[in-house]
Amino acid sequence: MCSRPAEPTQRLFFALWPDAKVRDALAGFAHAHIRKQARRVIDANLHITLAFPGAVSTEVRECLEAAAADIRAGPFELSIDRVGYWPRPRILWAGASHTPAAVWALVEGLRTALQACGLQPETRPWQAHVTLARKAGRALPVTEIDPIRWSISNFCLVESVTDPSGPVYRIIRRWPLEGQPPSM
Repeated sequence: MCSRPAEPTQRLFFALWPDAKVRDALAGFAHAHIRKQARRVIDANLHITLAFPGAVSTEVRECLEAAAADIRAGPFELSIDRVGYWPRPRILWAGASHTPAAVWALVEGLRTALQACGLQPETRPWQAHVTLARKAGRALPVTEIDPIRWSISNFCLVESVTDPSGPVYRIIRRWPLEGQPPSM
């Protein structure tokens, strides 16, 4: 019995990617407050995941790209103003205490895109956050940070490749946020 070779896949996710100013502010906070108690995410990998398709074939990737191109959402501002800790995955994160309706519309549009392409979207509630460190033994002594204002005018599809030094993220494609978000 001959087996067909497995179709190549890419590990993908949709994300908000910070500009240099926002990335430097997030990295500066992480460098100042996260010491040896955790493994910091490298500065170049800081982002907010919107949806995680995972390992997909070329055909599914093309479907996701086409569906993402049809999403209409307006640009928005996020204020990253708090930090938190999730003990079970041992993650230190920075996030927004208020998430604008436009980002919720974007996340919902991407979840719909995943379903349209035959994928199951995440079932856990989504929260706007930037993972700052993994394998953290404890929370930081602070829960608020000076607000980092982030003007968001696009979202992107990112490939995650694991190499011996850790994950490397490569932006595959960006889509502008220029429409009005759907009414909720």
